[in-house]
Amino acid sequence: MPDAPADIRYVAKNMRLDLRLIAEMIPQGAKLLDIGCGDGALIEHLAREKQVDARGIEIDMAEVTKAVSSGLAVIHGDADHDLAFYPDGGFDFVVLSRTLQAVEKPREVLRQMLRIGRHAIVSFPNFGHWQLRWRLLTRGRMPDTDTWNRPWYETPNIHPCTILDFLALCEMEGYRVEKWLAVDERGLKAPWRRSVRLANLFGEQALFQLRRAE
Repeated sequence: MPDAPADIRYVAKNMRLDLRLIAEMIPQGAKLLDIGCGDGALIEHLAREKQVDARGIEIDMAEVTKAVSSGLAVIHGDADHDLAFYPDGGFDFVVLSRTLQAVEKPREVLRQMLRIGRHAIVSFPNFGHWQLRWRLLTRGRMPDTDTWNRPWYETPNIHPCTILDFLALCEMEGYRVEKWLAVDERGLKAPWRRSVRLANLFGEQALFQLRRAE
């Protein structure tokens, strides 16, 4: 597995941290699909700053309306059911940011992402973080942090996973990890950049760039 990239910078300060990191990973002029794009902040930034042919799909109709009213190419859709209608290899990059844990079939969604895109970029909150482990151990209740910030009865997250869980799935499915990154909410990467196990313990959220093995 490659070391986490050291050359990712932070841009677009008004965007969520993982979206800023994703933006730095997308090359100039790429063709991109953002699944669960929300109000389209990422695709708007990429279209303006990198001339990316950026499109989005979002399940929340209010967010779709907001994005479309801003002139963005966003449609209403569901990652679990609508990706099958996209053609093979239609995009250079397919992005799924903080949504993997909320879909019904994350394994199938990843398969579809790497069918329709050459690269898949996935970010998710890490359920293996030490604070979550400690709070579950000491309190015996579902933990909450700045990243996992909703009570269990309101959270959309139905498939929480750890960094090690995600890596095991990638290995099982035969996906190549091209880049990876684990950060806290402030964007600090050290000291776990070169250690998956430390990343799993101290990283509040994870970011992976994948492709199918040749």
